[in-house]
Amino acid sequence: MPAHLLQEEISSSYTTTTTITAPPSRILQNGGCKLEKPSPYLEEDIRPEMKDDIYDPSYKDPEGPRPKLQYVWRNIILMSLLHLGALYGIILVPTCKVYTWIWGFFYYVISALGITAGAHRLWSHRTYKARLPLRFFLIIANTMAFQNDVFEWARDHRAHHKFSETDADPHNSRRGFFFSHVGWLLVRKHPAVKEKGGLLDLSDLKAEKLVMFQRRYYKPGILLMCFILPTLVPWYFWGETFIHSLCVATFLRYAIVLNATWLVNSAAHLYGYRPYDTTISPRENILVSLGAVGEGFHNYHHAFPYDYSASEYRWHINFTTFFIDCMAFLGLAYDRKKVSKAAILARVKRTGDGSYKSG
Repeated sequence: MPAHLLQEEISSSYTTTTTITAPPSRILQNGGCKLEKPSPYLEEDIRPEMKDDIYDPSYKDPEGPRPKLQYVWRNIILMSLLHLGALYGIILVPTCKVYTWIWGFFYYVISALGITAGAHRLWSHRTYKARLPLRFFLIIANTMAFQNDVFEWARDHRAHHKFSETDADPHNSRRGFFFSHVGWLLVRKHPAVKEKGGLLDLSDLKAEKLVMFQRRYYKPGILLMCFILPTLVPWYFWGETFIHSLCVATFLRYAIVLNATWLVNSAAHLYGYRPYDTTISPRENILVSLGAVGEGFHNYHHAFPYDYSASEYRWHINFTTFFIDCMAFLGLAYDRKKVSKAAILARVKRTGDGSYKSG
């Protein structure tokens, strides 16, 4: 069966897909016929349960100098040691057993899905719904990734969308590539991040027992799933040396997953096209999408954060969408939200940079 037909088959089978269209503008209540000017940030979003991931253009940074940076030396030391171990892992790659390469790649893909399909598209944006077996798999995969627990990741990500490119954005790209890539994890959060993040509605996360269970037992969970398990499996099952297991399957794999995710915050906010909205910073970056299993269509994602595909083109360089569609085919994912073509074209015409190509 041709790939595009297979995609349509899986996308439409055994589940429902909610298509989000731009609702008609409301008529003014003064007796006239004039239509209200639509807001470019709210008009397509019809999720009654989620509004705190929608960009708020009214928020501006207060005038005055930023507070002095407070370095978190524990994070600086641990992150440096991790990347030194990963660099040594690169040297060891040619002498690894083939099974160790396969194991490292498998672990990379699963842990990446824990971020993209789990913490991001399911829990941060509620772009689709998942049944218990899939939610359990994603919470395990997310623990393997070790990028903060789902509750904290989703809270910071909603703040990132709502207050994008301000001091209330945890990884504000206006502070430079290094800060938005990794520097934000090496210093104390800006007071605005704490203030605005504390005002977000996180009741949906607090109500989910699986999310709160992970948060409660996160430290032993990441020790087991991110470090102990990926190191012991190659050493025990196919006789890989301990140093190869540790530096390649654990340190190198973990560093790659981290940096692939961080590039969404840095490179995809600084380099690329903005076919959907030039009034926001995020860009379309194909290279980022390759490494982050589909998360590089960032101008689209910030324009339409409620689309489960985080892209107009579904499976195109987007393994995460393929995974979610497969889960929908199995009945484990449902109510996938997808923005209509009409809403996309209206946004392109209104705020795009002219680089849009329909596919």
